[in-house]
Amino acid sequence: MAPDVTEVANALANEVPFEEPSFMRVLDLEAMHVPEYPEYMTAEVPIVANGEFAIGMEFSSREAVIKAVKEYTIRRSVDYRVYESEPLTFYAKCTQYGSGCDWVIRVSLISRKYCWVIRRYNGSHTCTRATISQDHSKLDSITIAEAIKPLVEADPSLKVKSVIAEVQSKFNYTVSYQKAWLAKQRAVEKIFGGWKASYEALPIWFEAMCHKEPSAVVHFETMPAYQGDNLVGDIRVLHRVFWSYYPCIRAFRHCKPIVQVDGTHLYGKYKGCLLVAVSQDGNNNIVPIAFAIVEGETSDA
Repeated sequence: MAPDVTEVANALANEVPFEEPSFMRVLDLEAMHVPEYPEYMTAEVPIVANGEFAIGMEFSSREAVIKAVKEYTIRRSVDYRVYESEPLTFYAKCTQYGSGCDWVIRVSLISRKYCWVIRRYNGSHTCTRATISQDHSKLDSITIAEAIKPLVEADPSLKVKSVIAEVQSKFNYTVSYQKAWLAKQRAVEKIFGGWKASYEALPIWFEAMCHKEPSAVVHFETMPAYQGDNLVGDIRVLHRVFWSYYPCIRAFRHCKPIVQVDGTHLYGKYKGCLLVAVSQDGNNNIVPIAFAIVEGETSDA
């Protein structure tokens, strides 16, 4: 893979027009439709009435096992306790095991079949189901985040009350505002990436942009980083960044002698303000000429 990665990096940082790297010219488009685990895909999965588990039922991964057990538990308003959760085994019992309910499930990884198989199952719960009402301990923010991912992808500004309504519709439980808010943050991070990683990548993207278009202008201002009262020597914190693209710089030559600066607040984890300077050309078109991320709409910024 190393030579191909180098080609991509060179194409990104090169002044010549982008050319696809060699491995893109020999793609096997049919390969994307081949099952990752053909032995698992052709295996016969037991069909069980009423959504119950059964010995011999197969799952593609440990995560799929946990997800299925969680959904089963939430759907039936029961609960379980994990007794063993290892790379090769998942073992859980009903929270009322030994007090009127014998529900047990053990799932193990079968290496030769590339899948997880239920090796022990005692049948459905026999405990009372009225113990959980408004919320469910297994309906955590991770489970909710998976359920609302399509909604967040379509509308990242989705309101928390809409998340609560979606959970109510899907799982018939009313979760707290805090849990719904946390689930939305998880979904956003899973779809669009985390705030920290995004900000850390900013200098790399600007550097690549300047390699590709040397006439672009970028100016960073950073601040020292502190941990408590101690200065951290090898880390700097973003204070401000200004940039302008070469087409914007060229277009400014043909604009009227007017510059207007406006800003919009950034409501992410790190706050701040996005400033845009615009002008107007001879045909009364609005032309963006410069951009900046600053701490706020202050005279200094």
